[in-house]
Amino acid sequence: MNKSVVLTALFFAVTGLFFATPQAKAQDLAEGFWLSVDEKTNKTTAGWHIYQEGGKLLGKVLSMADYPRTVLASKCKESYPGFPVAGKVNQMPVVGTPWIFGLTLNKPGEWVNGYVVNPEDGGLYKCKIIFHKADGKKFHSDVLEMRGEIGFGLGRSQFWKKTDQVTASSLGAR
Repeated sequence: MNKSVVLTALFFAVTGLFFATPQAKAQDLAEGFWLSVDEKTNKTTAGWHIYQEGGKLLGKVLSMADYPRTVLASKCKESYPGFPVAGKVNQMPVVGTPWIFGLTLNKPGEWVNGYVVNPEDGGLYKCKIIFHKADGKKFHSDVLEMRGEIGFGLGRSQFWKKTDQVTASSLGAR
């Protein structure tokens, strides 16, 4: 057999294997570990893990600054449409539950059309999350804007600080 025919066949075989192998999914800029910061007091309130599951973006509380890990979301309703965890929401722990859910990718770093439940009062709000790269002007470091809305664009934004898993998991009482 001709050497060039063998090399061509080998090239196509290797190329076919490369494209048939599942590729590692690139992490979106919004994903990772974040510290939520109260926009009024500028105090850190919770450590979060923002991650993708099933093509949707979710946010799970890993620790809270002013509450022990055993606090239940007792002020929540029993259920919410599309909530990502089965069971009675008002009996779930605040820490370890994904309170942000259902966001879809609009463009890299920007997720929209999701929801956030405030476990302190049980309120359900529309949610969008936008990653802002440090620009040395408005943003001195990378931040994540978490915006909760009640409708017609009325709502508020919090600007969260990038952190690591250890720090996000270590706030508050144990």
